[in-house]
Amino acid sequence: MRPAAPAGPDPLAGPAPADGARYDVVVAGAGPAGAAAAIALVRAGRTVLLADAGRGPAPVGEALPAAARVLLRDLGADRALTGGHLPCLANRSAWGSPALGSTDSILDPYGHGWHLDRQLFDRQLREHARDQGARVLTGTVVRPSARAADGGWTVELSGRRTVRCRWIVDATGRRAAVATACGARRVVRDRQVAVHLTLGPAPDCADTTTTVEAAPDGWWYTAPLPGGRRLLTWYTDADLPAARTDLPTGLAATRHINSLSARHPWPSGAAPRKAPAHTAHLDTVHGDGWTAAGDAAVAFDPLSSQGILTALFTGLSAGQAVHARLGGDPDALADYARSVAAVRTTYLRNQRAHYAAEQRWPERPFWQRRHAPTPEETP
Repeated sequence: MRPAAPAGPDPLAGPAPADGARYDVVVAGAGPAGAAAAIALVRAGRTVLLADAGRGPAPVGEALPAAARVLLRDLGADRALTGGHLPCLANRSAWGSPALGSTDSILDPYGHGWHLDRQLFDRQLREHARDQGARVLTGTVVRPSARAADGGWTVELSGRRTVRCRWIVDATGRRAAVATACGARRVVRDRQVAVHLTLGPAPDCADTTTTVEAAPDGWWYTAPLPGGRRLLTWYTDADLPAARTDLPTGLAATRHINSLSARHPWPSGAAPRKAPAHTAHLDTVHGDGWTAAGDAAVAFDPLSSQGILTALFTGLSAGQAVHARLGGDPDALADYARSVAAVRTTYLRNQRAHYAAEQRWPERPFWQRRHAPTPEETP
């Protein structure tokens, strides 16, 4: 969920590398997965170029589960949870009935989660990667252009210069730009889309929860953001009329989301934006000289609240696997692929169970699709 990207260069970006510079690994994409991969690699002694295209709108905010503490500690990046992030003390949902249920963070062995300022969180991770020794570039598109006789890559950086590397990590998000260019196939399981808007600050907003509410044609999500703002999101399928419904009209029909949003001013002149929210994965997460991580490897329905957690896990695991592969371990990437497959299998089982718990509108297409037996996966 993203608003317009801020103008100007990223202050963390260092000088461009010399034409023909050599690295062990180029990481394409500097979100949580790419930064985690870069951190794991430089901490293992590898030379790394972390490059981000910076295209499209910048991230707004997302909820991060408390279990992320463990992964960030493993990366030595605990400080990414300091600063402008808000604690998430409970998750509430009206799912399966109109009543609002709650799961309190006091029951979580890892403590509370967070409502992230995503731009700050991503910048903190990039800063940690840079401080660990990675070269960080923003506004830079990575395009593998040729393989060398020794198995390495020549990589174009935004068409202006080239660098050499032994391996590429694709952390370009759902586009999986590097992996698909290398022949991997994206498998998409549904057509879910997010229609979202950031509401203005409410001076008396003391809410610290995420709130989900099911509706006849999809489901709503809202959560506070730093600065007193609020993220409001409607999830439905892109081919359904509900994807084109006026957001205030749909909001007015909700029981809980509407009351939470009513205290926040609607931004003047701002229109809701759309973003992909479907489940997808690559048919293979590694190939000759490349490995995918984050949404490039496996992208989850936001209902799972596992997007950033999975990005950190697959980024860290991909970095460790690539380091091992470059060190001569022939099984490292296959082991990584199995771990990603296991995560995806668990996610799909939980996703089916969670949607099955909502049975109030069995005749509506959105819910029929999620209650039907799992279809064959199609590209």
